[in-house]
Amino acid sequence: MIPAILFLLAVDLGDIRPRMQEFVDSGSVAGVVTLVQKDGKPLHLGAVGWQDREKKIPMKPDTIFEIMSMTKPVTGVAISILAEEGKLSFLDPVVKYLPEFEGRKETIRDLMTHTSGMPEYGPPATKDLYGKFNWTLEQAVLLFSQQPPLTEPRKAWQYSNPGIATLGRIVEVVSGIPYEKFCADRIFRPLQMNDTHFYIPEEKKPRVAMVYMWSKEGQSQPVGPRIYRKGSKYPMPEGGLYSTAEDYAKFLEVMRTGGAPLVSRETVNIMIQNYTADIPNAPSWGLTWAVDPPKEGFGHGGAFGTQGWAERKTGIVRALMVQKFGASAEDIRNAFTNIVNASID
Repeated sequence: MIPAILFLLAVDLGDIRPRMQEFVDSGSVAGVVTLVQKDGKPLHLGAVGWQDREKKIPMKPDTIFEIMSMTKPVTGVAISILAEEGKLSFLDPVVKYLPEFEGRKETIRDLMTHTSGMPEYGPPATKDLYGKFNWTLEQAVLLFSQQPPLTEPRKAWQYSNPGIATLGRIVEVVSGIPYEKFCADRIFRPLQMNDTHFYIPEEKKPRVAMVYMWSKEGQSQPVGPRIYRKGSKYPMPEGGLYSTAEDYAKFLEVMRTGGAPLVSRETVNIMIQNYTADIPNAPSWGLTWAVDPPKEGFGHGGAFGTQGWAERKTGIVRALMVQKFGASAEDIRNAFTNIVNASID
């Protein structure tokens, strides 16, 4: 017999698919994958629209997406693994591991909370990095380190891609292993996140969703070969992952339930605290996670509209996968979130 609470949730969550279909039918997005779990039990996994609209390839539940900044918490967990092993401390100065930061005061924790003073993007010399991916992580971070900080550490909140890239470089230096290999060996493989990669394998390319660029007029066109990042040398710790809704839900569920086998519950507790409450105009931010302390919630979004979120108090894990670039997907995110929250209430 299905418990009553699960039955009610399943009925309410049935509204997700037709609502997402409305966004596809209106031309707001090509396709959507949505996932909801409660207390580790799958309640909803749906796919509507097109993985590739021009080729008429339908969206599928196991379609692979560029999840962009949803990569950042993965980088944070990699750092946290090394912290648990006693190989670094969150309060260590960055210069302890990267001498190119000589004369600067930011700590590892400052990078993780976006309070280091580092800007959102790198200097002009790195402007093509996210299009060509033609530098190594070591080369990119060396250039990032030469850009003056905007503020002293812990004085302001400034979302910083170079800051998270710097964390990835610290993972390499401390572990002696390339950043992307460390993540694969210590995070993806233990969690059986078999469709999560920094460099997409050849045999999985047919499963990758097309990224669509939206114009100011509301028109969209496929971006094209960018989805494969051909010839890439840069793993992009700040936004380089491909993944699926189910794979990312595995990551969220492990963190929601205490962190094993990656890290301890104590470390998760440290990661999902709000470290920015005393900083003016700052969002609630933990160690590489956006956080909602009342619900013990945490998660992250991505530049193409994706979002993953988990809550300890409700037991909910949710994932939204879309590929919409150049225009906000906030309406889609809000519609999905509202349906899930209404089902809980």
